Amino acid sequence: MPGLQDLEILARQAGVILRASYGTHLHIQHKGTIDLVTEADRASEAFLLGELQRRFPGQRVVAEESGELNGHSGQAWYVDPLDGTVNYAHGVPIFSVSLAYAEEGQVKLGVVYDPMHRECFSAQRGRGAWLNGVPLHVAQARDLDHSLLVTGFPYDIRTNPQNNLEHYARLALRSQGVRRLGSAALDLSYVAAGRFDGYWEIRLGAWDLAAGALIAQEAGAVVTKLSGDPDYLLPPFSILAANPVIHDLLLKELK
Repeated sequence: MPGLQDLEILARQAGVILRASYGTHLHIQHKGTIDLVTEADRASEAFLLGELQRRFPGQRVVAEESGELNGHSGQAWYVDPLDGTVNYAHGVPIFSVSLAYAEEGQVKLGVVYDPMHRECFSAQRGRGAWLNGVPLHVAQARDLDHSLLVTGFPYDIRTNPQNNLEHYARLALRSQGVRRLGSAALDLSYVAAGRFDGYWEIRLGAWDLAAGALIAQEAGAVVTKLSGDPDYLLPPFSILAANPVIHDLLLKELK
């Protein structure tokens, strides 16, 4: 089994790659109308996959750009080389590298690294969560009126009526506010750090949430699907993370 420091080193090194290309003239491709990929995504992912295959051969890897690379064990890695590509492409300094390690379908280690602010969020199952080595704890809000929330929207927002806009409108009127950062991994990490009181999203990828969900859990959040199912790594993927009181309130509103 790798150590948490292994993930932190890899995420920080991938972050160096992203910082080097940030703000430069980028070659941008469109996977969909509003779903982008840049050469920075590909360079970061190529580095991470190369290192994982070299250090931990034979283990399954699920990566955003490369898809699933089959392994022969119950060990798996979830890799998002650049979570927040649209922000990155527009020069908005809110994006991250997300890296998680799982055994038999349960995430054991997770790291989310924000290279622009040099913030490294990390967690080990059963041991806690940290930001640059300092323990993390979720906020203790007790009602929605005093809660600052965060969400995201799916890439098919223009064509799929299940696009989260109704949920957003309802909770914008029930809370102090609802933010949209554009990086699911940072949304979850910010819940862990007590910066947001709750986060939900209706459709996303396993690589988006694997690391951040563990970080939020280990900081004291309840993390489930929008249905309340605790197995958030079982498709289809959705996420709801908050302290126990706010989680229950959000679950009722979202249902």
